[in-house]
Amino acid sequence: MNNWYIAAQVLGLVTIILEIITYQMKEKTKFFMVSSLSSFFWLLMFIAIGLATGMDTQLSLVLAAVYSTLRNGLFYWMFKKDTPETKELGLRILLFMVALSLVAGVFTVLSAPPQVRWLHASGVIASVFFAVSQYLPGVHYVRGGVVMVAVLVGLTQTPINILEGDLRWNIMGIAIELAKLTSVAVFYIRYLSEPKKSQIQLAKP
Repeated sequence: MNNWYIAAQVLGLVTIILEIITYQMKEKTKFFMVSSLSSFFWLLMFIAIGLATGMDTQLSLVLAAVYSTLRNGLFYWMFKKDTPETKELGLRILLFMVALSLVAGVFTVLSAPPQVRWLHASGVIASVFFAVSQYLPGVHYVRGGVVMVAVLVGLTQTPINILEGDLRWNIMGIAIELAKLTSVAVFYIRYLSEPKKSQIQLAKP
């Protein structure tokens, strides 16, 4: 068994554990601190599976994970400082990062093998929607964004996207996305039973 594949499974397991811990956090600074750490291990997982099966199909995912790590780290810094100046600076940096990610996203899509470019292009569109949804009112847009991204990222960890190597399934990568889909399902089960209470308690970033 490929050592990089084994490393990817371990890093994916760590990511899932950190994701579970993240959603127990009520304080925003701690939430974003753990989220940034979780995204960092998510990034390492994509690098490891890329080294195991071919980096060309994982490059856009590495980029997305880098953006997620930096974004959560930035939010952590903003909420920790909690001043008008840091919030304004943080917003400007975030907008710059979004623009840079779009340019890099186009590059990574074009760099992907032709047969899977549609998947990576869809992922870039979903990621942009998810980023925008975090600034839209209510809690439903962001949940829709999570579902879109989770489904597409989950597909990238299957033989649809992993074209090389003997190990063509990244089990932990798929499990991470299934965990996100499950968390959204749980949210709506609670939301439908107690709409007002769920909206207040579960409106996490």
